[in-house]
Amino acid sequence: MTTLVKELLSTFDSLPESERLEIAVEILKRVTNLDFPPLSDDDLVWNAEEIFLELDQQETDYEYP
Repeated sequence: MTTLVKELLSTFDSLPESERLEIAVEILKRVTNLDFPPLSDDDLVWNAEEIFLELDQQETDYEYP
């Protein structure tokens, strides 16, 4: 991730929720027109693994605060 992207995300994270939602909607409108290449099986597996690891961590945090 580039420095500029990190700065943009940091700024986004510091905004009030209403403004984050407004920005998210505008970004989603714009990315629907982009031509993304199809994900490979490895990409899909990696993303699924990341999601399950995050869910496991949330479950652990919930059970053992």
